[in-house]
Amino acid sequence: MAKSRYEQHGAVALITMADPASLNAISPDMTDELDGHFERAVREARCVVLTGDGRGFSSGANLARGGPPPIDSDGKVDIGALLEKKFNGFVTMLRDLPIPLVTAVNGPAAGIGCSFALLGDIIVAGESAYFLQAFRRIGLVPDGSATYHLPRMVGRARAMEMMLLGDKLPAAKALEWGLINRCVPDGELMPTAMRIAEELAAGPTKTLGLIRRLAWLSLDADWAEQLQAERKAQRTAGRTEDFIEGVQAFAQKRPAVFKGA
Repeated sequence: MAKSRYEQHGAVALITMADPASLNAISPDMTDELDGHFERAVREARCVVLTGDGRGFSSGANLARGGPPPIDSDGKVDIGALLEKKFNGFVTMLRDLPIPLVTAVNGPAAGIGCSFALLGDIIVAGESAYFLQAFRRIGLVPDGSATYHLPRMVGRARAMEMMLLGDKLPAAKALEWGLINRCVPDGELMPTAMRIAEELAAGPTKTLGLIRRLAWLSLDADWAEQLQAERKAQRTAGRTEDFIEGVQAFAQKRPAVFKGA
């Protein structure tokens, strides 16, 4: 039975984690489905929205459906093997998407589900949403790239608070901390996320992909490396049809009509 859905709304792909009985707990099977949906979105859409069905975005990894824990060569349990086999590749794919990603966070975003939510380029949360690094409560460490992006998003002190104390971070506080972009009434969550996605989908797709790539590179690059990356990306952007359209529209004092080419 499918644990996710794919819908196309014009140039926007809407991908929904759809196992509401478990608050969209993420299993390897669901991750495989999501991989396929994102591959389709890259082919058919110019922006993608990721959300959860029902009362929550995701409760984290599906511990009940994970099967027996992997065993290392020394005969001991190796929980990290599943990260290497399934989840690390998926979050890396989200980072490297060539089109913008909007996440629409409804209810809890916990564990690796929190990581999925925070990998959005634009993160929109409903007022009842919250973010939770719950790993300490079961004796595990944060994963799904959380230890990489959280300190860079909110600073070391606040990242430590989230990961070491494991308390819920309400959407309003997440906005105050700069962890998300929008906090809206629950009933406005999807309309707001889709409106932002439609605006992004109407933009110069290849250039937006270059922008998001530069932003991720900046987290690790030094000054000279980043300037060189900008130089190479600008060369690529300057060869797109959308650049020509943008310049012509500016000269003619009219809105640009980008084709994503």
